[in-house]
Amino acid sequence: MKSFEIGKNDESQRLDKFIHKAAPLLPQSLLYKYIRTKRIKLNGKRAEISTRLRLGDRVDMYINDEFFEKKETVYDFLKASKHLDIIYEDENIMLLDKKAGVLCHPDDEEYVDTLIGRIKRYLYEKGEYSPDSENSFVPSLVNRIDRNTGGIVIAAKNAESLRILNQKMKDRELHKFYLCILIGKPKNQSGILKDYLVKDEKKNTVHIYKKQVPSSKEIRTKYRVIDTIDGLSLTEVELLTGRTHQIRAHFAFYGTPLLGDGKYGSNEQNRKYGSYKKQFLYSYKLSFDFTTDAGILSYLDKKTFEAGDVWFKEEFYKGGIVRKESHRSSPKRGES
Repeated sequence: MKSFEIGKNDESQRLDKFIHKAAPLLPQSLLYKYIRTKRIKLNGKRAEISTRLRLGDRVDMYINDEFFEKKETVYDFLKASKHLDIIYEDENIMLLDKKAGVLCHPDDEEYVDTLIGRIKRYLYEKGEYSPDSENSFVPSLVNRIDRNTGGIVIAAKNAESLRILNQKMKDRELHKFYLCILIGKPKNQSGILKDYLVKDEKKNTVHIYKKQVPSSKEIRTKYRVIDTIDGLSLTEVELLTGRTHQIRAHFAFYGTPLLGDGKYGSNEQNRKYGSYKKQFLYSYKLSFDFTTDAGILSYLDKKTFEAGDVWFKEEFYKGGIVRKESHRSSPKRGES
């Protein structure tokens, strides 16, 4: 017989899900039978498989040890890179500066070396994450950023933090600010763009409309032009709605596409400034502004964090973005 006390990372899940984690070799048919015959009890009593566990509950399993045995596991995340740019970390969360080119989660092309893989390796080697002892929760990302975009990504170290942050994200109590470089200059130095967006799932593109059309969703993009040099505008953007490709498509719709964006901008325009393979966009600042109870994360309220290294900001002020193209187009002495 083995007993398990429910901790914070296991509360609120169904009893059958917990049993699957705790006794991975127990067949489904026996799981139902053992609950029915009270060989698996919750707080000393019979329970339904759908019962939600609470903090401090005790699950007793009067079953053979063979069902608890776990095969030797080789963790894929240990093959991930050790490199992480950590902006902030405490016992509940991590804020990471994800660089362009790094995936947040695995896809068909890259399974191992992803941001979440690196986080798992870091916490595992630090002794804060043990897959063998965790029955349900694994470190998880609260938000994600496209592969070709860099910026701040939030990781939750425990189930309670993930639940709180997911709700705060939904309620827009987390404010994300972006830096980007636009080709051209918006009509106004600052403002809020309000339009409608329709996503084409098959082509993974979006279309912007001035008026509402079938399947459209409202988008609002707040911006402030920081500086304009040689026809390029360094701009801060705050998403008041969070739609797919919203920043890229919205500014392109108004004739000021992001530099380096071949999907919504013009490759001909981009080539004037060099052969960049990624758009000039960075999620550089994150503010916590809680208007409702934040539980164990209340200490984060009104705090702001910034990424220290936005790869294109220094080049913009030094004129490096423009000079690169002029260097390419000007023949060297002695050449014709």
